[in-house]
Amino acid sequence: MTADFDTDANTTPRDARPMSGSQASMTEIVMPNDANPHGSVSGGRVLHLIDICAAVAALRHARRPVVTASFDDVAFLAPVPIGHVLLLDGQVTGVGRTSIEVRVAVRGENPVTGDLRHTTTAYVTFVALDDAGRPATVPGLVASTPDEEATLERARQRRSARLDRIHRD
Repeated sequence: MTADFDTDANTTPRDARPMSGSQASMTEIVMPNDANPHGSVSGGRVLHLIDICAAVAALRHARRPVVTASFDDVAFLAPVPIGHVLLLDGQVTGVGRTSIEVRVAVRGENPVTGDLRHTTTAYVTFVALDDAGRPATVPGLVASTPDEEATLERARQRRSARLDRIHRD
């Protein structure tokens, strides 16, 4: 199934790329300069890494420059202490005409025991840019499995809610 967020009848079909083609992963050890006064990674540092991981996924999908447009509902569920490892996994979950939504899941790993703990999930929206720095059309997104189709539907719902918030404020 090929899908994008836009339902405008004037939208012309565009090349589509598979959801699986835009994955991005990062691994970072939490160093003392990444930490807050409590000895765990600071939220700001985690947001920075999420933005980078998500940008790589969006770039892989758009194949052109992208800029961050929004972060949705980020919750820090568990601390990651100095010396532990952050694992970030990003995936494009939906596209609009010029926008790309990326989900980034963050886990903390104890490098001694190997224990993994989910710490954060974030949805980041990007806008693709043309050579003049204006919004550019992005490829559609192909869902290859029922799970991916469900992911696309949830992305449509998040986009609708996001646009309602933007226009309400």
